[in-house]
Amino acid sequence: MRPSRRKPVTRRKILLLTTAIAAAGLALGAARARDVPKVATGFVADILCAETFVSGLDPSRNFAETTDAMPGASLIGWAMEYRVDSVRKDVTVTLFGLGRSRAVYREGLGCTLDHGTGIAAVAPPPGDKRPALLPEIAGPAIVSPQNPSLAAALDRAFAEPAQPPHRRTRAIVVMKAGRVVAERYADGIGPETPLLGFSMTKSVISALIGVLVRQGKLKLDAPAPVAAWKDPDDPRHAITVDQLLRHTAGLALGSSLQASLGSAFEPVNRMKFAEKDMAAYAETIPLRTAPGTAWNYHDGNVLILSHLIRDAAGGTPEDALRFARRELFAPLGMRHVVLQLDGAGTIEGSSEMLASARDWARFGQLYLNDGVAGGKRILPEGWVDYSATATPNAWVGIGAGFWTNQGDSFGANFRVEHGWPRDAFFAKGTIGQYAIVIPSEQLVIVRMGRSPNAPPQADGVFDLVRDVVAATREKGKLAGVD
Repeated sequence: MRPSRRKPVTRRKILLLTTAIAAAGLALGAARARDVPKVATGFVADILCAETFVSGLDPSRNFAETTDAMPGASLIGWAMEYRVDSVRKDVTVTLFGLGRSRAVYREGLGCTLDHGTGIAAVAPPPGDKRPALLPEIAGPAIVSPQNPSLAAALDRAFAEPAQPPHRRTRAIVVMKAGRVVAERYADGIGPETPLLGFSMTKSVISALIGVLVRQGKLKLDAPAPVAAWKDPDDPRHAITVDQLLRHTAGLALGSSLQASLGSAFEPVNRMKFAEKDMAAYAETIPLRTAPGTAWNYHDGNVLILSHLIRDAAGGTPEDALRFARRELFAPLGMRHVVLQLDGAGTIEGSSEMLASARDWARFGQLYLNDGVAGGKRILPEGWVDYSATATPNAWVGIGAGFWTNQGDSFGANFRVEHGWPRDAFFAKGTIGQYAIVIPSEQLVIVRMGRSPNAPPQADGVFDLVRDVVAATREKGKLAGVD
C-alpha cells in the first residue's frame, strides 16, 4: 500500500512558492534558502513515519492535523506530496519536487531520516523485564473521571471551538497522589499508544543527565567533555553541562522556540533535517555570545547533551539505549517508549521520543516524588529543585530541562495569572504537548494534541489546569485518594 497526496497546483501557487523561496534567498542568503524545502519535508516525513509505524495513526489525518497546527504551513502544504510505503516501512516527502526527504522505520528504534549516506546500524536492546519500582498508577481499563467536575474538565478539553484554531486533543491523563483519577483519548488512541512528545524529550534528556551526575560521570559546572572543544584555547571549552541544559551555552545556531514556517530558515533546523550526525554538526558551530551570558533556546544544546550521554554510557547507540531503559524507563514502568536516533545512531534528544500518555505521566510522577521511585533514588538529591529553578533572562520561564513558573519571567507570570499554581513546572513540546507537575496539589497532568502554539490558549491547557486543580480539590470525591 503506497498512498500519496497532492492537491491540484495552480500557476498562482507555483508563483507564491517560488517567490517565497526567492525572498528567503535575498533576506538570508542562498545557502540558507536552499535548506527550506529540506527542512519542511524532513519535518513532515519524520512525523508521518513515526506516527504511522510507531503510533499506528492514519497518515492522511495526521498530515492534515499537523500542518494545520503549524503557523504558516498552509502556504506550502498544498505543494507537498508524501508517500507512505507500508512494505518498506518508510515515508518520502517532497515539496513541489524539491527537498526530497525519506524517513525509515526500524523495529524498536522508530524512524530516522536517511540523507542518502546511510544510517548507522543499531541493534535495538532487549526489553527490560524487571518489575517497576514506581507503584502501578492504574489498571488496564481506561479510568473514567471520578467526579462530575473532573468529567466536565475533560469534556471542555476535548471540545472543539466553533471557529479555528482547532484544538485536536489526543490524550489527557490526570494523576493525583500517584494514581490516575481521569483519562481520555481521541479515536484510535489508547493507554498504550506511543505519542510523539516533541520537545518534551528534552526533559527526559535532562533526567538522564541527572542520572549521570548522580553516578559521578558528569559534573554540572565543569566544562562539558566535548571532544571538539577540548582545546583550552577554544572559547567553547568553557561551556558547562549546566549551560547546555539551560540554553545559555551561546552557540550560534538560531532559535528553536517556535515551530513555524519561518523557523525553517534557522541553522538549527538544517542540523536536524539535513545532517546525518546532528550533534557533530552542533559541535562545529562557533559562539554567538560568551557562555553563560545570554539565553537562547535551541535544539543543538540538547543534541550535544545526547552525545554526552552516549559517550558516558559506553560509546555506542546500544549502550545509550540500554542506559536509558535500565536507569529510567524500567524503574518507572515506562513500557511504551521509543527513543528515535539520528543517522549517526545518537539519541535525537531534542524532540524525538514517543511514549504513551500514561508513560509521560509516570515520568512526571518521578519529579513529583523528588526523583525517587519505590524508595530508590533515580535522580540526585536536589535535582528536581534544580530543574525547576528559573534561568535568568529566559522570558518564557524555563529552568534546566523543564519550563517553570518559578521566578519573575513574563511566561511564568502569565501562566500564574491564568490559573496555574506558582510551583508548577512542566515538560513541553510544540503544538500542544505537556507533562505538568504541580507539587502543591500532588498532581501530574498530561495533555497531548495537535494545536497551534499561538494564540497562547489555543490548546486549552490553561483552562485544563485551572479546571483540574479545582476539581481535584473537592474533598471526598476522588475514590482512593486522600
